[in-house]
Amino acid sequence: MILGDAYPDLSGGPLSGPVSTLDDMFRRALARHPDEIALIDPPNRESFTDGAPRTMTYAQADAMISAIAGRLRRLGLSNDAVVAIQLPNTVEGILSILGVLRAGMIAAPLPLLWRQADCVAALSRVGVKALITCGRIGQADHGRLAMEVAAEIFPIRYVCGFGVETADGVVPLDDLFDQTDIPYTAVAVGDRNGHAADHLALITWDVTPKGLIPVPRSHRELMAAGLAVVLECPVADGHAILSSLMPTSFCGFTLGLMPWLLNGGTLVLHHPFDPGVLAEQLASHHCALAILPGSLIPRLSEAGVLVDGYGLKSIMAVWRAPERIATSPAWRKADIALADVLAFGETAMLALRRDPVGKPGQLGHGAILAPRHAPGGVQIAELTLTSRSTLAVRGPMVPRGDYPPGAERSGAPCMDKREDGYIDTGYPCRVDAASGATIIGGPPAGVVSVGGYRFVMRDLQNLVARAGPMITLAALPDTFAGHRLAGNAEDRQAMREALEAFGANPLVVRAFRERPERPPAA
Repeated sequence: MILGDAYPDLSGGPLSGPVSTLDDMFRRALARHPDEIALIDPPNRESFTDGAPRTMTYAQADAMISAIAGRLRRLGLSNDAVVAIQLPNTVEGILSILGVLRAGMIAAPLPLLWRQADCVAALSRVGVKALITCGRIGQADHGRLAMEVAAEIFPIRYVCGFGVETADGVVPLDDLFDQTDIPYTAVAVGDRNGHAADHLALITWDVTPKGLIPVPRSHRELMAAGLAVVLECPVADGHAILSSLMPTSFCGFTLGLMPWLLNGGTLVLHHPFDPGVLAEQLASHHCALAILPGSLIPRLSEAGVLVDGYGLKSIMAVWRAPERIATSPAWRKADIALADVLAFGETAMLALRRDPVGKPGQLGHGAILAPRHAPGGVQIAELTLTSRSTLAVRGPMVPRGDYPPGAERSGAPCMDKREDGYIDTGYPCRVDAASGATIIGGPPAGVVSVGGYRFVMRDLQNLVARAGPMITLAALPDTFAGHRLAGNAEDRQAMREALEAFGANPLVVRAFRERPERPPAA
């Protein structure tokens, strides 16, 4: 890993001391091999968004990152301005995040399926100043969506976009690919108070029964989270990494970017989810590490997608419903290491490497080290049970406070943080008396997870009730997605149109899709 002086003594206890910013990590890889490939688009890019697939070297990516940063600065945006980003899993998405950080600003990635209601609810909490988007994602016009969101949030001064018509008032970014020689003056560390790594880099949103909560993280906290998983599932320097995670959550951002920045190799982007394209990418780019949803691993393995013949050495299996890992099948491929990553909303994530017979590892209690079974492991978190028998966590990856500062005094929903630094995740759990392992009992009360999206069931039921009486919505268990939404209404088409008018998430809209009639009973 290209750590440099980021953590000079990894065996010296809790992560502390001088660290790098994420831009520093990218620049180190750039200095080592500017002409090596840094980013590769999904080959099926044109099936879900505009533009041909791109492949960029570190030098080309660096020039584009500076060009994006320069344009944002020339628009008049200042240090620590919040810039929202809603882009698919493409080269532009990664470049935009790094461009925002190089400009000395805070990136606020938005989940791809969020529509107007969700975007407005989130961005109105954080004083966002700009929004970066693109024209088409699937069938949705995200350029128009961004303009509608900006019309409702007064602080948004600019909407910037790739593949968006400038006639709509959008600041274009596509032209920067041809203007990457524009000089850019970096934001000096001296222009900011304190160490640059302690400044906020990222804001994501946690969906809780209390409401939508902005969760801020500094460069230091993101670095700690990245090390927590990479130390448990090492990646050799310079190797290709495939990520199928959208960098729109703490887990997706950290797993999608941090292993790549730490190992200085190639990041191969997969827009979820197409098994055929995934197999093609793993084979074509000889990916050593694949970052995939944990629930899909058995199916992909049975289909012959996950083989070591093309260089695959490790898999990070992501569980957004961590309670489901206990029932996952054993991993039978001894030639490919598998580490399960348990995501606890936006609070924390922990990696557990499978044991020698392929069974899921057990989550400990108290101090958590990485690697777990190696001498001199680094303490990356501490776990405890609250008085409500829910899991609480603290450590170097855990946010230090709410955003904006002082939000906890405003009456708005905030993180459930105790004076001793623990944050309550809301996940019910118990400690097994025999093994000392922490057993996760289920999702937070009242919250359902559909793929990577979390919903408060009460809010969904209130939403559908607005469309009229005699309408029901239920969350049913689903092997792969955690839950799936199923709705019933007398006129499903009218219900879908009403939900779209409300700006509802497409997952909620599709819950009322037409279903084939069942044949009459014999």
